[in-house]
Order: sequence, then structure tokens, then C-alpha cells
Amino acid sequence: MSRKGNCWDNAPTESFFNSLKNERVHGAAYANRSEATSDLFQYIAVFYNRSRLHSTLGYLSPTMFLQNWIERQDQQEMAA
Repeated sequence: MSRKGNCWDNAPTESFFNSLKNERVHGAAYANRSEATSDLFQYIAVFYNRSRLHSTLGYLSPTMFLQNWIERQDQQEMAA
């Protein structure tokens, strides 16, 4: 956490929770805690990290961004 009045550290987390609430939770009615947990895991692990495009990553999913980064690292090692 940052010092009082310095909110920059919270921006990525606040952005994530805004997306979570707007894209998944609002309007959903869960029968129990287990159902909610399962649905949120599905959203985060499957959709948010593997499919959803993120503007800060050049409109790539985190998985594709990581894969591209690893490929670039391998190419740099081969060139060196």
C-alpha cells in the first residue's frame, strides 16, 4: 500500500474489481457461496486471464502477452 493520499498503487486492483463487478457480478444471483466462488473462478482463471483483451497489454490477453514475451526472450538469447 502507498502512503495516505497516494492512490497509484491501488489503480490496477480497482480496475480489476470494476471489470469483475460490471462484467460478471452485477445482475447475477447466486444460490450459495460455493456457486459464487465457482463462477468467479471461472471468470478470473478462464475468461479474464486467457481471453479478455487488456488495453495496457496492447489489446492482448495476459496469456498471449506472456507467450509473446517468452518468445522474444528466446529470440534474444539465440541472437546473443
